[in-house]
Amino acid sequence: MAISDVQEKGSFIEVYDSNGKKISYMSSSGKQLMGTASNFFVVIAGSFIETYDENCRKITYMSSSGKEVRGASGDTFTVKAGSFIETYDKNCKRLNYRSA
Repeated sequence: MAISDVQEKGSFIEVYDSNGKKISYMSSSGKQLMGTASNFFVVIAGSFIETYDENCRKITYMSSSGKEVRGASGDTFTVKAGSFIETYDKNCKRLNYRSA
């Protein structure tokens, strides 16, 4: 199922489908929403970058040390790491990188 929107509302992160129906939600405690792609979303949780599916189930995570999440789109998200822009998939596998 495709994600249409993800919002922080109060103490929750809520996921919506293309009909505007809330699919799922989770606590936002200790988490900061960083980007929404078509089938996952990205949060910062402490010293980790975490990806979640439309049912708010954690897909995977990676260290956020030295990385700044720039956003998510399509099936990927981008991170600024030093002087590079890196592109990752929902499994936090680096697909490519380029000079910033």
